[in-house]
Amino acid sequence: MSWEEELFALFDDLEQQAEALYDADREVELADRSRAEYHHVTLASRLMASVGRDLVLDVRGVGAVTGSLERVATGWCLLRGPRQDWVIRTDALAVVHGASERSVPEVAWSPVAALGLGSALRRLAEAGERCVLHTLDGATHDAVLLRVGADFVEARVGEDRTVLVPYAVLAAVQSRD
Repeated sequence: MSWEEELFALFDDLEQQAEALYDADREVELADRSRAEYHHVTLASRLMASVGRDLVLDVRGVGAVTGSLERVATGWCLLRGPRQDWVIRTDALAVVHGASERSVPEVAWSPVAALGLGSALRRLAEAGERCVLHTLDGATHDAVLLRVGADFVEARVGEDRTVLVPYAVLAAVQSRD
């Protein structure tokens, strides 16, 4: 091998070593950036990426609820179960099983996702169907939703009794079979 070939081989070797060092540094830098940026990921953005998936949601005051995640919006999600639907307040979620590893940032959400819990409850009130209100303390109320306020829902329980349930204590609303 001539001295020129040896020199070029040395340069090639040095260049490959430099590339390997750069790649190793870059990998560490990307991992650091990824960890640092993850603090921007919200539970709602992970749930949004999980729409269409079968999930198990542990809901405070209710327990485990299983179904397909149909919709995620500001402060609530809709889980379609085998025989009933659940409107679940995201603040009542204790654990989510089976969520996507991805997330969808809020800027990519549909404008419909900006609708709050009141919107979902108003649709139930307009339908006039019986449902079960579950509160965070585990209490349940068989009810028909009548009206929806800014931070509460008015419901008829029994034949002639009306109750007001603040959103803050509401865990989920379950459709009746």
